[in-house]
Amino acid sequence: MSTLKDQLRTDLTTAMKARDEVRSSTLRMILTAVTNAEVAGKVAKELTDDEVLTVLAAEAKKRREAAVAFEEGERPESAAKERAEAAVIQDYLPEQLGPEEIAAIVTAAVEQAGAAGAGPKAMGQVMGIVQPQVKGRADGAAVAAEVRRQLG
Repeated sequence: MSTLKDQLRTDLTTAMKARDEVRSSTLRMILTAVTNAEVAGKVAKELTDDEVLTVLAAEAKKRREAAVAFEEGERPESAAKERAEAAVIQDYLPEQLGPEEIAAIVTAAVEQAGAAGAGPKAMGQVMGIVQPQVKGRADGAAVAAEVRRQLG
């Protein structure tokens, strides 16, 4: 059993007892997403902590994108709700990397791959080196943008 999943269940019980509506509804949604991921595919399986983190990152990204869409649609109350849910999810994700840290990791990966000056065609090779290092700790779009910038 995933310790992160146990933590989510325990926190859900605590939030329900405290009558924290936002936290309890968000944790219910997360646990549902985890359960859906477990039964997806041909064989049901128990998710590892890393796989649960992947689900959490996807859910957080959905909330951020929905908040932006609600802002653009001039629905600030819905955007605020999505941001509150994203904040709850963020509590369970590892500390996010800043732009400088992402740049340093990408620079090291470009050197390791020998891709300096290779241009965009080396992007896949560099991303293959960077992804395992930043998984769950950085937005994939931000990482890809930095790789593109450094490869020129």
